[in-house]
Amino acid sequence: MDRSKLNELRENIDKIDRELVDLFCRRMETASQIAEYKRESGMAVYDPIREREKLAAVAGLAEDGMDNYVKQIYSLLFEVSRDYQSKLLGRSTELYNKISEAVANTPNLFPTSPRVACQGTEGAYSMTAAEKLFKSPQIEYVKTFADVIRAVETGYVKYGVLPIENSTAGDVSAVLKLLEDHDVYIVRAARCKIEHNCLVNPGTKLSDIKEVISHEQAINQCSKFIESLGNVKVTYAANTALAAKYVHDSGRGDIAAISSKHCANLYGLDAIKRDVQNTDNNYTRFVCISKNIEIYPGSDKTTVMLITNNTPGSLYRVLSRFNALGINLTSIISRPIEGRDFEFRFFFDFDTSIYAEEFANLMQTLDGCCEVFHYLGSYREII
Repeated sequence: MDRSKLNELRENIDKIDRELVDLFCRRMETASQIAEYKRESGMAVYDPIREREKLAAVAGLAEDGMDNYVKQIYSLLFEVSRDYQSKLLGRSTELYNKISEAVANTPNLFPTSPRVACQGTEGAYSMTAAEKLFKSPQIEYVKTFADVIRAVETGYVKYGVLPIENSTAGDVSAVLKLLEDHDVYIVRAARCKIEHNCLVNPGTKLSDIKEVISHEQAINQCSKFIESLGNVKVTYAANTALAAKYVHDSGRGDIAAISSKHCANLYGLDAIKRDVQNTDNNYTRFVCISKNIEIYPGSDKTTVMLITNNTPGSLYRVLSRFNALGINLTSIISRPIEGRDFEFRFFFDFDTSIYAEEFANLMQTLDGCCEVFHYLGSYREII
């Protein structure tokens, strides 16, 4: 094919595109009239039966082999049309009203020295995260992640700090389950670089080590180093700081903890080997939770949990809504639903300002295409 033929085809494409844009604008104008009828009649914007029938009908109009492409285009078109109608109607959901109230009532400045619950003990990485989130936090240490949630829910503390995801070991499933099951909200997040060290009692050599103790996540993050020690026993601790304390209290010369340099100083241990994590790009993301929705100025990240309907294309319809609004999804985590074979709940992180029009559109319409929708908070993340 010569260049002139290609130019001719491109001109044809340009002509068709002009026709398509004109038809699209006419369709949206008709959609606005339908929106007005729905306003007067008190009808919902989303009509799933009508959309399914319409999708099957337009696919049937396509030539052989094009029906699936037509379905994809029209699925997105339905999303755009629905969002446009919702905007015209100006309807607001109960959730979005709560979010708007939180934006209006949250103080402009993030607290500097509140009482904060952290799982573990002095020297835990959650302590490092708390000190990154707040200038001078009053830290209350508790035994478990569930205790952090409980301390926040009962009002014993104002905030709680929990690890939610690691760059190498993945999500912290126990924390995700707690966030799903309890009415708490993320108000800020921080990303902390994790530098694990092999800590031992003074005088202990690498060749002496017969047992390694640490939190399960830390063990996974340092698996190559542990393998290099040979056939050693691996013991899980509630957190890395408690592991260091255990080694100190034991007085043994054949046991090591995977923990931080801070814990080496805190418990009088030697860092016999530094930076033993599998990769230097090892970060853990911590979230700060509150009993109430708090949305501070500058919040540009949102986390939600959702379960889609168990029907073909249900997840696609959710994802296409983000695409239609131009919202960037930064993380999608799937977790199995207990008691339901091969069905999953999804945790979405996405970037958009809470003041953006697309954020309002999403929050007012997303739950309509989900079986379960749980808003977990909008916040700023400290890098």
